[in-house]
Amino acid sequence: MQVSGLRGKAAIVGVVDAASPTGELELTGRALEVDMISKALDDAGLTIADVDGVTHTSSSMQLAEHLGIHPTFTDSTSTGGSSFEVHVEHAAAAIAAGLCEVVIGVYASTPRSDRKRPRGGAGRGMPPGGMGPMAEWEMPYGLQAPKGAYALSASRHMAQYGTTSEQLAQIAVSTREWASMNPEARFQDPITIQDVLDSPMQASPLHLLDCCLVTDGAGAFVMTSAERAKDLKKPPVYVLGAGTCHDHMMISQMPDFGTTPGVQSGKKAFGLAGVKPGDVDLLMGYDSFTITALLHLEDLGFCEKGEGGPFVEDGKTGPGGSLPMNTNGGGLSYTHPGMYGMFLITEATKQLRGECGPRQVEGAEIAVAHGSGMVLSCMSTIVLGTEASL
Repeated sequence: MQVSGLRGKAAIVGVVDAASPTGELELTGRALEVDMISKALDDAGLTIADVDGVTHTSSSMQLAEHLGIHPTFTDSTSTGGSSFEVHVEHAAAAIAAGLCEVVIGVYASTPRSDRKRPRGGAGRGMPPGGMGPMAEWEMPYGLQAPKGAYALSASRHMAQYGTTSEQLAQIAVSTREWASMNPEARFQDPITIQDVLDSPMQASPLHLLDCCLVTDGAGAFVMTSAERAKDLKKPPVYVLGAGTCHDHMMISQMPDFGTTPGVQSGKKAFGLAGVKPGDVDLLMGYDSFTITALLHLEDLGFCEKGEGGPFVEDGKTGPGGSLPMNTNGGGLSYTHPGMYGMFLITEATKQLRGECGPRQVEGAEIAVAHGSGMVLSCMSTIVLGTEASL
């Protein structure tokens, strides 16, 4: 396993996220983004005057203009829900290369509140560049987006490996256990496997409680060099390794419905970090659907391919389990405003800083934030740690 010179050269030094049990937030749009950036910078003990790098999934140029700054590093990469892990990867490389010193990343979306104030523009879930070939080759055949794509993956996994609806439901149950300890989570009441199975079918075999929420949500992170991080307000959370891979855009072009490009992104990230899945104390794995989370467990190497169902049966991803996963309540119970990857980063950082109260994973030193973009299309894996060196 080859450890990279990138390991520990950059750190996350400020984070914030916002969600609500009502599913709605008061601020919207740019005002919400600015509020998140301000709070993340305050968390780090920095100011906007320190910032020389900007990331944003729509336009880092427009954001920088609004903030009145002139960054030397800019990134508007958009890969759906994994965008923010990609931004962390790119920012860490830029900081290590000396292209910039302080980078901000932000996300704010209010789809639940927006229902009360109709507005024009592209609908939620619209891929960059519009529907493209999907409009011709998938949509006419009645595939529901996005749930239909994940239902295809779940159906294939069940047929090929014998995975059951009960096993998928256990993921939702364990995630809700974490949410019950998060006062900001949209849903906090415990659920059972039977509750999941009794919830309305959405796209067979996925039930309503197998599916992510639609809520408002926002978050931001601040990164800087490991050297500068030593003198800031909070303990640094170092970027130890990172990897990204995508292998399709349309679900009909996915090479294998039961395997994601997380196999490649995870291998790269773990290799650069010099760690193994067994070293990981916390997994923040994008859970747009229960099948999404199950595929992460297999593709990142926490269990063998096809063994994800039996792996989760004893609740090992829930409180007290051997592999805590999605400790904030995840996209299934905490919040999901459209692109959930930001919240993987903020929760992993808070856990490694020991700030999560009743849901704190004791002694957590290594965490993985694993984003999934579009329809199991682009996976981006970030390995984070409390120590910069091996």
